[in-house]
Amino acid sequence: MNAEESLTYAGIPQKEMDGSEPAESSDCGHGRSCWTACARLRSYKLKGVFTWRLLKTIAMGQALSMLICGTAVSCQYLAEAGVETPMFQSFLNYVLLLLTYTASLSLRKGDGNILQILKTKWWRYLLMGLTDVEANYTVVKAYQFTTLTSIQLLDCFVIPVLMVLSWFFLKTRYRLVHFVAVAVCLLGVGAMVGADLLAGRDQGSTSDVLLGDGLVLVSAALYAVSNVCQEYTVKNLSRGEFLGMMGLFGTLISGIQLAILETSAVAAIKWNWKIIVLFAAYAFCMYVLYSFMPLVIKMTSATAVNLSLLTADLFSLFCGIFLFYFVFSGLYIVSFVVITVGFVMFNAVPTYTPVPESDSGEEDDGV
Repeated sequence: MNAEESLTYAGIPQKEMDGSEPAESSDCGHGRSCWTACARLRSYKLKGVFTWRLLKTIAMGQALSMLICGTAVSCQYLAEAGVETPMFQSFLNYVLLLLTYTASLSLRKGDGNILQILKTKWWRYLLMGLTDVEANYTVVKAYQFTTLTSIQLLDCFVIPVLMVLSWFFLKTRYRLVHFVAVAVCLLGVGAMVGADLLAGRDQGSTSDVLLGDGLVLVSAALYAVSNVCQEYTVKNLSRGEFLGMMGLFGTLISGIQLAILETSAVAAIKWNWKIIVLFAAYAFCMYVLYSFMPLVIKMTSATAVNLSLLTADLFSLFCGIFLFYFVFSGLYIVSFVVITVGFVMFNAVPTYTPVPESDSGEEDDGV
C-alpha cells in the first residue's frame, strides 16, 4: 500500500493532502483534514471492528473453550476416582462421530458417497485420523512426566506451527497486527501461568521432564497439522465429509491402540453411576467440540480458533475454584482480558487467503 492509498484508506481525501486546495486555506485545511481523519478513524474502529461477525466468532470460540473445560473437569473427577483411560475416552468420542457423521455419509448418493471418498482419498484421511488420535494421546501422556506449567506453556507452540503451516500450505498471508495479536495472547497465557506458580499449583510429575516436554511439543505439532488439514477440508470440501472420515478412521486407530494399551485399565474400572456419568459427560463435550469446531474454523481460521482456545485453561481454573477449592487470583481475570484483546486484534484485520475451489462443488451438508 503506497502513501496515497494509505491516506485514502484512513478516510483522508487525497485532494485535501496533495496541495490541490487554494494556498490561502492550506493551514486551516490541514487542521480540518487531521480532525476529519481522526474522527473517521475512530468511527472506523467502532463500526468496522466490533461487527456482528466478530462478536459471533468470539462467542463461538469461548463456547469451544467451555467444552474443553468440560472435558478437563470430567478428567479431573475420573482421575480422583482412580480412572486413567485417555485412549478409551477418545475412542468413545470417535464412536459417536462414526454413528452419526459416518453413517450419514454412507447414505450420500453420487460422486461424494463414502465409497468414492475411500477409493480416492482413503490414505489422506487415514493420516489425518492418525495425527488427531496421537495428538490427543501424547498430550495426556505428558502429564505423567512433566508439570502442568510446562504443559500450559509448551502447548502454545501449536500457534506458531499453525501459522507457518498455514503460510506454506493454505497460502495464508498475515499482517504485522496478527503477529502482535499472537504475542498479546501469549502474554495472557504468561499471566495465567504466573498465577498458577504463585498459588503453588505447579502440579504434575517430574519423573522425566525432558521426555514430558518433548511429548507436549510433539502433541502441539500434531495438533497444528491436524488443524491445518481440517481447515483445508472444511473450506474446500465439506464438514460432513471431514467428520465422517474422522469418525471412521479415528474409531479404527483408537480402537486398535485401546486394545493394545488399555485393555487391563478398562477391565479394572469399578463401574458405578458416577463413573458412567463422567464418561458420558466427557464423550458429550468432545463430540460437540468436534462437531462445531469445523464451523468456527470455516468462519475464521485454525489459528484464530486456537487463540480463542487459550482461555480453556482459565475456564477450568474458574471451575476449580468452586469444585476443587482452588485459590482465586486476580491474574486470572487479567489473563482472560489480555487473551480476549489479542483475539479481537487478530480477527479485526482479515488475513489474505486464496478463495477455495471446491473439488466436489457441494456445500456443507450441515450434518
